[in-house]
Amino acid sequence: MDVPLWLALIVVGGLGIKLIRPPWWLVAVILLGGYLLADSVMAPLIDHTITK
Repeated sequence: MDVPLWLALIVVGGLGIKLIRPPWWLVAVILLGGYLLADSVMAPLIDHTITK
């Protein structure tokens, strides 16, 4: 199943806000950081670590 990255980020952010109730700025920083990291040179290393 192929899920677009933006949809996964919205779902994870929504669940995080509902369950943990963090400040909005922290949610925005984590989501933006994850999005930028997914498009960086570190992405293959992270992918290999997760799927190993």
